[in-house]
Order: sequence, then C-alpha cells, then structure tokens
Amino acid sequence: MAMPRTKRLVLYFTLAVLAAVFLVPIYVMLVTSVKSVDEITLDQMWKLPSRLNFSAYHEAYDKLIPNLANSFYLAVPATLLSSLLGSMNGYVLSKWKFRGSDTLFALMLFGMFIPYQSILIPLIQFLQKVQLYNSIPGLILIHVIYGLPICTLMFRNFYAGIPNELLEAAQIDGNGFMGIYRRVIFPLSITGFVVVGIWQFTSVWNEFLFAVSLTSQKHQPIMVALQNLSGSQIVQWNVQMAGALLAALPTLAVYIFLGKFFIRGLLSGSIKG
Repeated sequence: MAMPRTKRLVLYFTLAVLAAVFLVPIYVMLVTSVKSVDEITLDQMWKLPSRLNFSAYHEAYDKLIPNLANSFYLAVPATLLSSLLGSMNGYVLSKWKFRGSDTLFALMLFGMFIPYQSILIPLIQFLQKVQLYNSIPGLILIHVIYGLPICTLMFRNFYAGIPNELLEAAQIDGNGFMGIYRRVIFPLSITGFVVVGIWQFTSVWNEFLFAVSLTSQKHQPIMVALQNLSGSQIVQWNVQMAGALLAALPTLAVYIFLGKFFIRGLLSGSIKG
C-alpha cells in the first residue's frame, strides 16, 4: 500500500534533517582542514576559508605515511585470517554439531564481553614470552583471536540458512568435511565474507588500545600516529583534521565499493522459503 504524499514528505524532511545533523562534524572537519592556523577559532569554525590551504594535508601525509603502511600490514592479514577461521568455525558449529558444541559456542561468545583492559598486562607478558611483543605479527595474532567470536557468530547465523540437503547431496557425490566446505559452503559465502570482512577491517583499522599498548612508534598503526599529531602544547587543528580525513579514507573506500554487497549480505537469510 502506497504511503500518502503528506506522510512521505514529512518522512523525507525528517530524514534530510537527520542527515544534515549527521554531516555537520564532517563539514567542520573539511572546512578546518583547508584553513590556515590563523583562521581556526571557535567563533569562525562554521565559516568557509578565505582561501584554500592544503598545506595541512601535506604535513599530515608526511607524518602519517609510515604508520598508514603499518595499518595495512595489520588490518589486511588480520581480516583475512579471522574471516577464514570464523567461516570454518561457523561451518562446524552450524552443520557438523557435536556433543558440547553449543557450550563451546557460548564460551566463545563470552570472550566478546571481556574488556580489553582486564587482560592487557597478562597479554603483554604472553607476547613477550613468545617474542611477538612490539611487532605487527603480534598485533595480527591478537586481532585474529579477538575477532574470532564475532566472525564465528556472523558466519554461524549465515550458514544456518543453507539447506542441509545441499550437504547431503555433496556427501553422496563423495565429498568429505573439507570437500563440502570448498565446493559448496565457500562459494555460497561470498556475501558473508564481504559483511564479516568489512566489519573486521573497520574494527582492526580503528582500534587504539592494543595498538598503543603493544607497539612502539616504529610499528604503531595510523590511529596512534593520528593521536600523536595533536602535539603536547599547541594543537594544529587543521593538520589534525586533515590527518583524521586521511586516516578515514581506506575504510570509507571499503564501504563505497563494497556497500551494496554489505547490505545484500546482511539481508541474506532474512527471508526463508
């Protein structure tokens, strides 16, 4: 049934207002990043600059580029590994249930609610013993472990909608555990991998506590370097805002190019025949 024209106009107006409110911080960031330091004051933060000044972007880029590479070295492997392991966990826990599997799954989910701060000291001691402290591989290991519960949950729910008859047919054709996963489950999981990958990549890219606690300046990801841009006494807000926009570009690009697959993956399994 079509929505009345008046209600539709009210709905669109409300959505436009909410979108404008949501975009206000982005507008302030963009405007501030192209201003000179002299123009940045609280009473003039809404005003456009008298002239465009991109020197803040050059300065932010020069300071952040080493840490930007560190973030890619961290986020890409951590995302791929946690997504693949989460997919296999979800496959086992949804289609190959065994005695105690539900208890194991509940214990895995419990790990999602353990605060990072509570395990920080033993985590540092563990990484020191295995000689992974202050290294990108150590951060990858931590993010893979902490990402497994949510990745497993998302894949388990995704695979629950796959008919068991497909697995039975694959078994009749002579496929075993890994054969079914490789020939049946994995090809059907592309949208699931997109959803989990976007979620995990964004989480790893934006994480700060582990990055600042477990690495030194040489191996720190971009979010720690962005914090260091603020300085100790005088804050160059134009450089800070330019750096924040540069740091957000990779995750923004992921959502722009994979957004339609993200929505499709979220809706997968919501309608069952």
